[in-house]
Amino acid sequence: MNEGSLMPQRIESVARTLAVASGKGGVGKSTVSLNVARALAECGAAVGLLDADVYGPDIPLMLGLKQTRELKRWLLGRNPSLGRLELDPVERLGLKVMSVGFLLAEGQALEMPAAIVELVGRQLIHDVRWGELDYLIVDLPPGTADVQQQLFRTVDLAGAIVVVGPQDAAHLDARKLVAMLRDANVPILGAVENMRGLACPHCGEVIEVFPPVADERSVLREVRLLGSVPLDPAYARLNGVPAPFAAIAARVAAALE
Repeated sequence: MNEGSLMPQRIESVARTLAVASGKGGVGKSTVSLNVARALAECGAAVGLLDADVYGPDIPLMLGLKQTRELKRWLLGRNPSLGRLELDPVERLGLKVMSVGFLLAEGQALEMPAAIVELVGRQLIHDVRWGELDYLIVDLPPGTADVQQQLFRTVDLAGAIVVVGPQDAAHLDARKLVAMLRDANVPILGAVENMRGLACPHCGEVIEVFPPVADERSVLREVRLLGSVPLDPAYARLNGVPAPFAAIAARVAAALE
């Protein structure tokens, strides 16, 4: 990447980079990221998944992967004469995956100031041997803080998916995120409303767990709905791609063509 450039740069060997973002935590953003990535891969695409939540990486746990050895020293750079320091992604479920959770022990906190975390973010994006990818899905931390701003500022994004829960607070914070994405000129592909009702395991009827969000407060007045995903324990078992995520991935792929 050209550090002197003010323009977002394309990631080497990656055709399309997609951000999956949310205005607040607890809305299942990592679940959406993982399942959309799996659905795209099952359609024959070469897909990478970057867990960019450096303070709370969840993708390794969701994939059943665990790092037990604590990291003593983070190598943010090296002598140029030794060449570029690159990281190898972990291959799982047909995906190439990178996460700070592969480098730190499962119970180890990332204790770095924000300025250094930005360098870590760049390393996890640009210094990984991704190979040729059709899609790189970036699972961002929730909110609109430094890591998100860095990605929007430095990476040429093909689009962003906004994940929202069926609560007033989630929609309010998602609207703030949408405003930030538009200010950064990031194309918004649409929103995924996760945990929209509980599917009864006996009769299949959907039970609304939360009160409905008023239309005038909904983020769906501003962006299109890519799909709604009900609460279902089966979605955590990784036994194939659930139908709602397959449909969302198909709409995402069509929007990028």
